[in-house]
Amino acid sequence: MIEFRNVHASYDENTPILRGVDLTIQDGEFVAFVGTNGAGKSTAMRLINGLLKPDSGEVLIDGVPTTRLKTSALARRVGFLFQSPDRQICCSTVREELLFGFKATDRLDGEAERRVDEVIERFDFKADADPFLLNRGTRQLLALASIVVLEPPVVVLDEPTTGLDFRECVKVMDIISRLHQEGATVVMVCHDMEVVADFAERVIVMSSGKVVDAGPTFSVLRHPRVLEEADLVPPQIVDLSLALPLMMPSLAGTPVAAANTLSEMQMAIEALIMEGVK
Repeated sequence: MIEFRNVHASYDENTPILRGVDLTIQDGEFVAFVGTNGAGKSTAMRLINGLLKPDSGEVLIDGVPTTRLKTSALARRVGFLFQSPDRQICCSTVREELLFGFKATDRLDGEAERRVDEVIERFDFKADADPFLLNRGTRQLLALASIVVLEPPVVVLDEPTTGLDFRECVKVMDIISRLHQEGATVVMVCHDMEVVADFAERVIVMSSGKVVDAGPTFSVLRHPRVLEEADLVPPQIVDLSLALPLMMPSLAGTPVAAANTLSEMQMAIEALIMEGVK
């Protein structure tokens, strides 16, 4: 479990970023942080993996404040994907890159070698390829694979689809979804509301360094006040669910207006269309 208890944080004393943040992320959740640039989302991610320490308050991982955990201990619990893979990749071959995490946490053994071989085959990498000569999408996959191979219980992703084309985005999100299905807690910063709607179970909305709303994804994305405060544009299917009851008051209170997941909303709209056809 991840907990923020009245967390204040900044990069220098004159520029506060987080202002009294309280939140809890349960084991096994898939949570997306959303909001405008500068809202504090990426700062919250860096607090979770220990790259940043709070000015006051506490960030706890499984009940232990991050300030009491060594970097190596945090690295075993929390895998972190940077927005740019070039801030993460540091080795001269793909294989060395995938082994790096095991070396850094003193876990390089036969099991580590086996897992690296398995990931190389699964991602269809060339083991001796130079990571810095790979295209942008493949570098992002390699950075993600370097987390997957370590099997951390918590995976933190800072804008994992930025700079990717549609095919690359689908591939990355399918891998992340599989991690979640296998039991990992996934915490993601994402500006793409379509991706958020497709994958996140819960949304935490931030604005001006504070949490302004949190709850089931579609419940939050249907709140006009929250969307306006955080300057968010909901996915088209949410816009449709908001617009239909206004155009047709009889739909208020029906599954179209009350769905809390993408699949529920799709089924409700499909049922409405079928009724119209009849």
